[in-house]
Amino acid sequence: MPAAAPWLTIVGIGEDGLAGLSDAAKAAIAKAEVVFGGVRHLELAAAAITGEARRWLSPFERSVEAVVAARGRPVVVLASGDPFFFGVGVTLSRAIARTEMTVLPAPSAFSLAASRLGWALQETICLSLHGRPVELIRPHLHPGARILALTSDSDGPAALAGLLSEAGFGCSSLTVLEALGGPRERVSTHQADTFALAAVDMLNVCAVDVAAKAGARVLPYAPGLDDTLFEHDGQITKREVRALTLSALAPRRGELLWDIGAGSGSIGIEWMLADPSLRAIAVEAVPERAARIRRNAAQFGVPGLAVVEGQAPGALSGLPEPDAIFIGGGGSEDGVIAAAVAALKPGGRLVANAVTTEMEAVLLAAQAKLGGTLVRIDIARAAPVGTMTGWRPAMPVTQWSWAKPAND
Repeated sequence: MPAAAPWLTIVGIGEDGLAGLSDAAKAAIAKAEVVFGGVRHLELAAAAITGEARRWLSPFERSVEAVVAARGRPVVVLASGDPFFFGVGVTLSRAIARTEMTVLPAPSAFSLAASRLGWALQETICLSLHGRPVELIRPHLHPGARILALTSDSDGPAALAGLLSEAGFGCSSLTVLEALGGPRERVSTHQADTFALAAVDMLNVCAVDVAAKAGARVLPYAPGLDDTLFEHDGQITKREVRALTLSALAPRRGELLWDIGAGSGSIGIEWMLADPSLRAIAVEAVPERAARIRRNAAQFGVPGLAVVEGQAPGALSGLPEPDAIFIGGGGSEDGVIAAAVAALKPGGRLVANAVTTEMEAVLLAAQAKLGGTLVRIDIARAAPVGTMTGWRPAMPVTQWSWAKPAND
């Protein structure tokens, strides 16, 4: 079947309105039978619109359906800046083939901000916090980092300044770039811990030149984060064992982890920190621990960690199929290992740790039946012995790692 001819034009528009558009963009708007966009976009382009102007609906899925329903007619969608950089073009492309659309981008808010600051965009972290938790910035807070963050509204810069101050980065420079490219453009620089800018424009980008005070909450890139960074009640996979566990789980782009008996959530959190595409579900039977996992997830900048309260294996029913499973607690309960093995995708990885003889017996039986690798992890830490120092061994951990055959 031949590809459909382009009928949809996505036009990126800036705060300078029609003046900043190409002749091709203005012609597409003028010829369109229907023009979709936000209220601000439609106002900026009003002088060129001859067809029907339609505002975005809520929820946005209704607008996507309306655009698709107009297939075959000349349609324009107005978008902010670059439609494929945290923009509406990404959403529409999930429902409309690329061959059916023409895209005419304008400079993104990130490009405009970098040009005002003189920052190398390829060396700058670009984040969208628009409609998303401000905590997402936490993993990127390293001294010397430069971050451009698109916020949701006029309260966004103050919320970001508060987070920076709370996390020990209050001495960072925070530049607020408002209504870039238009007549209301304003750029002002502040120190995060003394931020007091009033009447901020709804359209703003925050530029953070990260500086850290002593004791700032810097999250290292390597697995095996310090235990003290986590809120826990002692139910936590310890740092060294966690690093080895994550290595055995071997996260890959876009994968989903089940963390069964999650405790503090440390495994699921570090799994998600490895790459923004990774997802995790923490299964925890104790309500207090489940609440603690949610707090930890926010503090580590992975608020998307899903928490399921319940006892495995029953709590596993109906969950999305996992690419990897970690069993750190409750694995000795009847049926947990069998349920995990059955749920795992073909080619997926299962890693289980045991510190009790009962759980170790379960893992030995599983390895005898299914194969896989058994590893004994013994860690000792230096500690005072009277006036001298000696080695204090931690409880040994037996780790079973198994990959489900791809043809299962």
